[in-house]
Amino acid sequence: MAVMMKSRQEIAKLREAGRLVAQTFEVMRPYVKPGVTTLELDQIAEDYIRGKGALPIYKGYGARPAYNGHPAVPAFPGTICISINEVVCHGIPSAEVKLKEGDIVGVDIGVLLNGWVGDSCVTYAVGEIDEEAQKLMEVAKRCTELGIAEARHNKRLGDVGAAIQEYAESNGFSTVRELGGHGVGRSLHEDPHVSHFGKHGTGLRIRQGMVFTVEPMINVGTAKTRVLADQWTVCTADGKRSAQFEHTLAVTDGAPELLTIL
Repeated sequence: MAVMMKSRQEIAKLREAGRLVAQTFEVMRPYVKPGVTTLELDQIAEDYIRGKGALPIYKGYGARPAYNGHPAVPAFPGTICISINEVVCHGIPSAEVKLKEGDIVGVDIGVLLNGWVGDSCVTYAVGEIDEEAQKLMEVAKRCTELGIAEARHNKRLGDVGAAIQEYAESNGFSTVRELGGHGVGRSLHEDPHVSHFGKHGTGLRIRQGMVFTVEPMINVGTAKTRVLADQWTVCTADGKRSAQFEHTLAVTDGAPELLTIL
């Protein structure tokens, strides 16, 4: 594992990219309502990001050929990942899919601004949602906050994962294990990998200058997932709902600094 530490000047550049992501969420927010297609939301995000002189880093990302019996993966076609209800992450925008009253929808946005990446996710409620969905969103958001709070110099990545797992499970939910957070810099995915489960006092030691995401995917039912035939869309294995919030943070000599806020 080769973790690339960031200088204060580099963190400032990452903060600019992260702020653009946060601004994009605010632009999109009024359009997250029943009857809107996920492709319409995608286009709103892409127009805004490109209008600010940045690139949507997810678009065209991740293509790889078939290998060792695994199918080929096409490049991701959207500006945003948009994941409704039982979709955990990496949902593909579509002109055929419309938001409905009572849905919860996770929107993941990544940009490349002046050579630096911003990456964040928000789960929105579509109209009025039921009590279970409301609790799920609240717990997912709090899990993210608790994980971020552990991201301090000289602690360990296991502390981040343990805080998330303990809170999710104490509320009757589960945390996805196959996917996690990641380092952010000039590339979308850098070391370290950040698991959202674990044990306190284990894992890589956290150091000042690290920049990574905390992005727990919290499920109503099982933590297990399945990938659809498009090779991108990840769903809960039992069809129950999932919610996610994500921030990119910088480790400082004190409290972690959130980079994906206004």
